[in-house]
Amino acid sequence: MKQQLELKQEEIPEGWEEAELKLIIETIENGSRPTGGVDFQSGEIPSLGGENIIQDGGVKYFPVKKIFRNFFNSLKRGVLKDKDVLINKDGANTGKSGLYSNIHYSDAAINEHLFLIRGKKERIIQDYLYYYIVSEIAKRKIELRITGSAQPGLNSQFVNNFYLNIPKSIKEQEKIALIFQEIDSSIEGTQKVINKYNKIKNGLVQDLFKFGLNESKLTKKELNSHEYEFPEDWLIKNVGKSSTLKGRIGWQGLTTQEYLEEGDYFLITGTDFKDGKVAWNTCHFVKKYRYDQDKNIQVKIKDILITKDGTIGKIAFVNSISKPTTLNSGVFVLRPQNNSYDPEFMYHILMSSRFDRFIENLKAGSTISHLYQKDFVNFEFTIPKDPEEQKRIADILTSADNKIESEEKYLGKLIKIKRGLMQDLLTGKIRVKVEK
Repeated sequence: MKQQLELKQEEIPEGWEEAELKLIIETIENGSRPTGGVDFQSGEIPSLGGENIIQDGGVKYFPVKKIFRNFFNSLKRGVLKDKDVLINKDGANTGKSGLYSNIHYSDAAINEHLFLIRGKKERIIQDYLYYYIVSEIAKRKIELRITGSAQPGLNSQFVNNFYLNIPKSIKEQEKIALIFQEIDSSIEGTQKVINKYNKIKNGLVQDLFKFGLNESKLTKKELNSHEYEFPEDWLIKNVGKSSTLKGRIGWQGLTTQEYLEEGDYFLITGTDFKDGKVAWNTCHFVKKYRYDQDKNIQVKIKDILITKDGTIGKIAFVNSISKPTTLNSGVFVLRPQNNSYDPEFMYHILMSSRFDRFIENLKAGSTISHLYQKDFVNFEFTIPKDPEEQKRIADILTSADNKIESEEKYLGKLIKIKRGLMQDLLTGKIRVKVEK
């Protein structure tokens, strides 16, 4: 049965052909750089390298290193043309690909770390070739051709015995590529919206923590070795005097061997933090007695969680719980004492650059990989006297977060759709209608 499925997957759709990559391309070549290299300041002509290829596919045009015009004029290989497919040929990102556009530069080249590939116009269009090369189908084939472990790389012979199924019709190739271009346009547009919302959110954080909601006179004081301006009627507090801070004491014998794939009691670890929230889908589970073992770390709604091991100072706010939940030894839980602050307001403080600076100060000049309670309790922050102002500020910032999260979910959906279509359209499993 397995053999039959494999044979079915190898079937070539009507009007398609199985082609060896080396026979449908006009050239594959890498570039070079002048002796002594280049930097961001020298020269006039952009010279793209591996750092200009985006991890998930695409080309990053700024910043770019530059070569002098006389060296560019002497090049026999690696001079870029519009729609060249670029492939990273060595290093950690070997095989990553992009499609060059000459909209940014009239003249440009590649250095020795990239290949450029041009297809034969009568056999394959560049857009289709790019989408095939960046697809999961091609990635698996490229990975098999990467050699070396210390310094992995591709050589130009990887196009030999590299077979792909392609439509014989250039119009069909164009139609398939156009579908992916439209999806990419939506992805790019959504990413721009996310970037815009992030800038708005950062501006709101700066303004609200400096000026508050009311037009109050400002004061300036040093907190955590940094000088800040804030409304003079705001209070200065520190974590130790306004909060309870709890963690799993001495591991309590809990080991990773006790982490369960399913169960009734969630276990949150530092790796389960994502974008200021708990990624419940990545959490493990523990047995009931581990949950019952320590009431202080039984997680509640509006708890603030902080990583204290590994990547220290990551934050997550608990806004929902579906099952009883506890923590492993790498996470603190922070709660206000006697309603000393709004937990959501405090969460936004800890997600801001103020807390980032505090963590950076702790790490300065050391290889610290642990956030000690004795250090964390000294974190100072400013807060409105009026609990209602705290809540209103928290609501504003949470609303901005929700907009960003909504757009990020939509972005994830678009990416998922694109991956599915690549599997279907680039194999001919689903055909597009082409006017004859």
